[in-house]
Amino acid sequence: MSMAISVQDIGKQYWRAPRAAHQNSLREALSQSMRGLMSRRTEARRSNEGFWALKDVNFGIRHGENVGIIGLNGAGKSTLLKLISRIAAPTTGSIRLVGRVGALLEVGTGFHRELTGRENIFLYGSILGMGRQEIAAKFDAIVEFSEIGDFIDMPVKRYSSGMYVRLAFSVAAHLEPDILLLDEVLAVGDYAFQKKCIDFARRLQSKGSTILLVSHNMFSIKTMCQRVIYIKNGRVAFDGPTDEGLRHYEQDSYLADASWFRPESGHHPVKIREVTIADESGAPKTLFRHGERMRIRALYTASEPVAEPHVLFSITRSDELLCSNFSTLTDRAKLAPLSGDGEIELLTPPLTLNADTYTVSVVVRQRGFERLLAAQVGGRFHVEHPVFAPDVFGVFHQPGTWTSDAAPHR
Repeated sequence: MSMAISVQDIGKQYWRAPRAAHQNSLREALSQSMRGLMSRRTEARRSNEGFWALKDVNFGIRHGENVGIIGLNGAGKSTLLKLISRIAAPTTGSIRLVGRVGALLEVGTGFHRELTGRENIFLYGSILGMGRQEIAAKFDAIVEFSEIGDFIDMPVKRYSSGMYVRLAFSVAAHLEPDILLLDEVLAVGDYAFQKKCIDFARRLQSKGSTILLVSHNMFSIKTMCQRVIYIKNGRVAFDGPTDEGLRHYEQDSYLADASWFRPESGHHPVKIREVTIADESGAPKTLFRHGERMRIRALYTASEPVAEPHVLFSITRSDELLCSNFSTLTDRAKLAPLSGDGEIELLTPPLTLNADTYTVSVVVRQRGFERLLAAQVGGRFHVEHPVFAPDVFGVFHQPGTWTSDAAPHR
């Protein structure tokens, strides 16, 4: 089968411009000439303040393949998709695409906030390369798929982020592209719509379309993709079967920042140094029976004193569903101020989680929910049970009390 995407020796370099001198007024800011701007760029290059977001990236993707792009925050995943979609140009190397390309890289890309959903379908469809007659012929199908028909004549500035994604994905998908690029957009929609999109993507694949998906949601990656490309520090660290690629990703994710956490100015007031998952006696363990208790221990370093800390141990299922938060605030556990090196430990009640794979994360806040200080991935564990499978019994199971008042037989 021929290649739909060929990436050869791709590199992308950005320049960190020196911090501009302080300006006291708008007039002073506007008075900066183009000569000054160019001189700062030249100075940045001379001072070697450039950095490579991607370096020496090579791979090929055949027609009909679904491939996931995975990696930690800042690895270069979104940059790669922008290069492939030609939003940005590579510094080195070349990219060859064969076929019609549809890209959905950010929520609302190509939409005009003041226009209605109806008007934006024609606007966005035109941007993607569809003619007006083609858009009109597919209009009803686009609206039906998006499930926002009652709001189609409302300005999109009044749409929720979920409504944006529904409409944008529907337009992009009905382009019937040979190559569809998706960057984390499905994370905004609800589970039912995500499943609908995945099913639609499978239909596109069955017609020979190629789908490239960037996501932190490993459930979406595992469901849609038979192959993953793992980007690490701007380079391809792994390219192969999904299960093996996810193992590499999970090993590197241990103690990494949670995908949704953005530390202030890159500073970590609290750093989690180690997380231990153990049984009730304290022996390290990763496979638990339904109904067992778990002991979670986190070692931390606080670079500044943290008064009134609020610590949460979160348990997330393999499909990124948050199952439980054990919280010192809701449990009314008064912790001493965090300072320097220390340890926090939780003994859970009997786990009523059903059989599946779970991840523990550690979140540290100050004074309830005032300030987010840390959010790190702490490791994985498994729950086993011969009956309570997640696709049949959901997230957890607890016995109930049943009664019946059957009508007497005549």
